[in-house]
Amino acid sequence: MPQPILRTDRLLLVPLADRHLDLEVGLDSDPEVMRYLTGRASSREEVTASHDRRIALAAKVDGLGFWMAFGSGSAERGSTPPDREDAGEFVGLMMLPPAHGPDQPDDPTVSDLGYRIVRRHWRRGLASEASRALLRHAFDTVGQRRVIAQTMTVNAGSRAVMAAVGMRYVRTYFPVWDDPLPGADQGEVEYELTREMWESSRTAR
Repeated sequence: MPQPILRTDRLLLVPLADRHLDLEVGLDSDPEVMRYLTGRASSREEVTASHDRRIALAAKVDGLGFWMAFGSGSAERGSTPPDREDAGEFVGLMMLPPAHGPDQPDDPTVSDLGYRIVRRHWRRGLASEASRALLRHAFDTVGQRRVIAQTMTVNAGSRAVMAAVGMRYVRTYFPVWDDPLPGADQGEVEYELTREMWESSRTAR
């Protein structure tokens, strides 16, 4: 099952491809976007390496991977999504790869939700809107058992998105960093949404 194109009320989500590299470079060159990730702008070489890792991760589990989000104009509430990516404005990178990393399970039924939004589109609910579409895809189409999300404890904006889409706090943990970012002493948090939680919330709706 290849990654599908997904649509929300305001966004068109297109599977990440090599043609999107320049958009990724522009996104990751904003130090504010990268504040809780690396704390600085990424070079083109770093983004190219990240892009290659993303493409490789997307090939591990059918239907999972990374999506580029496009909206109409400023993607304000009430706007409609573009019918194709070249007719829209780039909004951000949405992530639903298989869970990976030393502190995450090596389990093809567990995926890792993430989002990275162009700064001018912050605080419009777009990360939550796209995340809901990815969660629906994860559980209803791919058949995932669990979706997790992780961020720095001090990243209040990202944590707010996790709570808004129905995820629950699981734990705080303390990775060891060679060059820790400000706030790293408060650790990282993990949230989750399980299949049982998803089905219960759908029944409630």
